[in-house]
Amino acid sequence: MNTTPNPARLTARWVGVLMLSAFLLYGIGSALATSAAAPDSGGAGLLLVAGAAMMLLNSAAVIAIGLLMLPILRPRTPIIAVGYLASRIFEGVVLAIGVISLLTLSAGAIAGNFLAYNIAMTGLGIGSLFFCVALFRSRLVPRFLAVWGFVGYASFALGCILELLGVAGAGLVSTVPGGLFELFFGVWLIVKGFNPAAITAPITPIAPVALRTFASQS
Repeated sequence: MNTTPNPARLTARWVGVLMLSAFLLYGIGSALATSAAAPDSGGAGLLLVAGAAMMLLNSAAVIAIGLLMLPILRPRTPIIAVGYLASRIFEGVVLAIGVISLLTLSAGAIAGNFLAYNIAMTGLGIGSLFFCVALFRSRLVPRFLAVWGFVGYASFALGCILELLGVAGAGLVSTVPGGLFELFFGVWLIVKGFNPAAITAPITPIAPVALRTFASQS
């Protein structure tokens, strides 16, 4: 009996692991790096390097998520598949620019990283709205997860936009539904994977749909 997981199952596990890893890498890395880059920290070199390395690993992880999802989504939603990859690349690159800002140890290092974070998360939030539409329409995961993700990413994008406009604290509050979704979604993919029926069903590419269609069916 062949017990080797099929490629879609392996992909789901890797995406789940990367989502959880990215959450931890950026959270811990950002805490270390920003504390070390603070003006009164004395430039704690080891903490700064460790934190920056973790943040850069996060950038690699989020780009890898987009790459892994490309062959899963492309046969079903080719435009969304490429768009989601683009949003993940945008996220990873802009977050890496924030890391470079921290490494300069300049007076505006922390502010530069904060700006890069909110721009990156705005791009991710908007791009992931269409990702959740694809999940909903394709039934790769239960539809409640797709709806949860859509609401979470919409909240995330709005909060980060408000932060960029000067509404302090909006980004932090808005991360809760989206952050919980990514944690739950990561665990779901590791444990359950993609819906086998959706993976094996004949593929009919989904034409681009308006967000109102998604809302009406949810």
